[in-house]
Amino acid sequence: MDKKINIAFDVMGGDLGPAEAVSGALMAAEEYEDIIITLFGPEAELIKILNEKGYEGDKIKILNADDVITNDESPTEAIMKKKDSSMVKALRAVRNGEADAVLSAGSTGALLAGGMGIVGRIPGVRRSPLAPLIPTLTGMALIIDCGANVDIRPEDMVQFAKMGTVYAREYLGKEAPVVKMVNIGAEEEKGNKLTKEAYGMLKECGDISFGGNLESRDIPAGNYDIAVCDAFVGNVIIKMYEGVADAFMSIIKGAIYSGFKSKIGGALIKKPLKEALKGFKTSDYGGAPMLGLKGLVVKAHGNSNANAFRIALEQCYEFVKRDVTGKTARAFSEDAEMKDDGGTDGSSVI
Repeated sequence: MDKKINIAFDVMGGDLGPAEAVSGALMAAEEYEDIIITLFGPEAELIKILNEKGYEGDKIKILNADDVITNDESPTEAIMKKKDSSMVKALRAVRNGEADAVLSAGSTGALLAGGMGIVGRIPGVRRSPLAPLIPTLTGMALIIDCGANVDIRPEDMVQFAKMGTVYAREYLGKEAPVVKMVNIGAEEEKGNKLTKEAYGMLKECGDISFGGNLESRDIPAGNYDIAVCDAFVGNVIIKMYEGVADAFMSIIKGAIYSGFKSKIGGALIKKPLKEALKGFKTSDYGGAPMLGLKGLVVKAHGNSNANAFRIALEQCYEFVKRDVTGKTARAFSEDAEMKDDGGTDGSSVI
């Protein structure tokens, strides 16, 4: 019998409460025969939620964790001090080999600190980036980094591209994923010191398919598979994406309900419009994996509902099933001797 995939699910970090997270876990458990989802949170509360939903199966487990890390705490201090929190216990389960992946919608800063400090980085990896999937007109694309490393070196950009290439090849099925670097112009000489130096290194890297610079206005159009940038730029892009999508929907609704005739027209196009726009909801693309770690750590959207959690859990399952972490480690084995002067050294420190 094949080994079951065990996902450690911190259910206490979401904005909508643990009931939505549990509902998402139940949906994911129905999808796969070989999955175990361990819920980390207050045992009595989680048992009550499962009982209310009539669950009697054996794919959902509970590990009691009464403490919770909140968004207004210092990430590093919270990880160090709240050793009995749902997030820390879930991360330790991955470090100790008791779980294959951890999913949390809690504090991004704490999850990043815990991922590096508890799970640890793959030898050779200097920085571990967040890599969410974003919708484009030509399909899904990765953006790396979107929130973990604001100050980076050119060689970090190359490592992001290498990690993203493994991810896109194994998870998205892209045989030769195209990497582009986010910049203020398409020409090679454009940009700041970081992007100018990174451009030359990316162009010379034989492990990736580099397609040059990517201007921000071309990000939604697609025609690339991986967009690399520092976390400051990536985070601005992600939040701008979400804000423009919300504004666009408000404009459409305002136009449809502006008069009697437009309401009739709106009724006629409602279904096809809904289908067309569904592909541009970032919550439909799962969470953001933290690449380059010894185990899988995935950050879910804070406002995830049950369906968003289901998608993120299925993402964890597929990531583990395709051994993306192991293949990333093998790709970086040649870099293991690279000088590492920041963060943890790839080993557990908490």
